[in-house]
Amino acid sequence: MNFYKSRRIKQLPPYLFVELDRKKAEAVSRGVDVIDLGIGDPDLPTPDFIVKSMAEAVQRPEYHRYPSSAGMASFRKAAARWCKKRFGLDLDADTQVTALVGSKEAIAHFPLAFVDPGDTVLVPTPGYPVYHIGTLFCGGNTHYLPLLRENDFLPDIDSIPEDVLQGARILWLNYPNNPTAALATKDFFAKVVDFAREHEIIICHDAAYSEMTFDGYRAPSFLETPGAMDVGIEFHSLSKTYNMTGWRIGFAVGHPELVGALKKVKSNVDSGQFEAVQDAAVTALDSDQSCVEEMRRIYTERRDTLVSGLRDLGLDAPYPKATFYVWTPVPDGYGSQEFSNFLLEKAGIVCTPGNGFGEPGEGFVRMALTVPADRLKLAIDRMKAVL
Repeated sequence: MNFYKSRRIKQLPPYLFVELDRKKAEAVSRGVDVIDLGIGDPDLPTPDFIVKSMAEAVQRPEYHRYPSSAGMASFRKAAARWCKKRFGLDLDADTQVTALVGSKEAIAHFPLAFVDPGDTVLVPTPGYPVYHIGTLFCGGNTHYLPLLRENDFLPDIDSIPEDVLQGARILWLNYPNNPTAALATKDFFAKVVDFAREHEIIICHDAAYSEMTFDGYRAPSFLETPGAMDVGIEFHSLSKTYNMTGWRIGFAVGHPELVGALKKVKSNVDSGQFEAVQDAAVTALDSDQSCVEEMRRIYTERRDTLVSGLRDLGLDAPYPKATFYVWTPVPDGYGSQEFSNFLLEKAGIVCTPGNGFGEPGEGFVRMALTVPADRLKLAIDRMKAVL
């Protein structure tokens, strides 16, 4: 029997991290001691007090039934409290907050509410692949906005052609940024609000790394910007903040109509997150956040170890002020893929080629700070031995 796949499936590019896993597995099967700086999955455990909260919650029979796709009221209220304390946002937990099965699912699902076949979505590149994939699943067209070093890895929204703007429905932003670790200024966000109003374009801000910051830097919410609540929605994740990637829990906040439309999509495609997980997430959000400070301390040490070593090797690696990624130029004479393959084959180090996130990422690799400092030192020693 022939199984004919849909056009949308045939158009999907290979998912970047699946290919990385394949190459890593091949190296491990050869007996290589692989140092994996590829996928951004924290190696640190979820804090004990959150795990204990989950262990208690999972025993509650009332949590064993179908949850609401919009999330428990207690979780939505906790998310609103956290946003008030962290960003000064005043949110109605009923109309401006919804629970997510991790922010990835919502990023993929949100365009279903606002993008028709033939509509355009403005997507930064290099960037998180799901912005484009969600567009593709709607039958929409992706117009890429290059993130260039000379522009501080901010999109040049003034360069978008008028005919593209006429069909554009959504602009995706992500700051602190994956993969470049770039930051957005308040002036840039203010410009984006004006842009959205002028062209009637929805702003979707992926804020997954808002709490992974260093050197005293405080990442702003897009929704802090005057007027942003009129044009935008913001996606938050507990994955990186509390080392809860496998728990799949997050929340979206913003304009009631945007949040409401996302809720409607979700009510038709998922049955919500297990309420015991939401209960544990309330514990995390309402905590004193000392666990987040400890996370920052650990990643700061790792960042300093890796970047100082890369600089000793002559690479122009910046010290990022946010995310747990180092976006470094490759040595002269290498392309992104070539350098990534070289490090894996000669040094047993996995890193992500920058062009895997989009063509403008060529000439860079992304290294994740998801291994202990002593392993990062070993990675540097291996690089010194082969470069």
